[in-house]
Amino acid sequence: MMNIADLPDKLPVFPLPGAVLLPRARLPLHIFEPRYLAMIEDCLKSDRRLIGMIQPRGDGLASVGCAGRLTSFSETEDGRYMITLSGIARFAVLAEVAGFVPYRRAKVDWAPFLADLGAAAEDIGFDRPAFMKRLGRYLQIAKLGIEGSSLKEADDEMLVNALSMLCPFAVEEKQALLEARTLTDRRQVLETLISFALRSGGSSDEVLQ
Repeated sequence: MMNIADLPDKLPVFPLPGAVLLPRARLPLHIFEPRYLAMIEDCLKSDRRLIGMIQPRGDGLASVGCAGRLTSFSETEDGRYMITLSGIARFAVLAEVAGFVPYRRAKVDWAPFLADLGAAAEDIGFDRPAFMKRLGRYLQIAKLGIEGSSLKEADDEMLVNALSMLCPFAVEEKQALLEARTLTDRRQVLETLISFALRSGGSSDEVLQ
């Protein structure tokens, strides 16, 4: 487990719409753009092997992202990379950093999210049976290929974080899930989005159109 002293004040960032990473969750990625291939190669040379996943916002970046440690790596015959990032902690973006690398970097502040470095979060008061019942209806409507058995076995944090990452919510909704301060806050946002989707008969994107 990392502590605050292990975390750098500058971080390579990968802006990818709709892709969210959360602490202690895993995100598989397929890397093929030359600038991000260079980012992975530089990451592999570093001690910490950290990359910041973040949502783009216009020409800039969202105010909050999440750093992941590169924990799995393979290269295809045509030079693409298949990687897995394991979520470490969220960060606030202070500024983008100019430099001589082809990918983007940011100066970051970890202080608002130091709790991410601790033990798995708990959600006291979570009515899991009721949530799973609504979730089952949502998964049918959304036609997501998520196995119910794996969800039932997951602890509360893994369940909520995995769904926040996997469900096809709009970009701003994904950002709201990422920025939720506590696991309880995130679960409540998730429940609201699922309820909207159930009422609309489809994904939460349809509610916003």
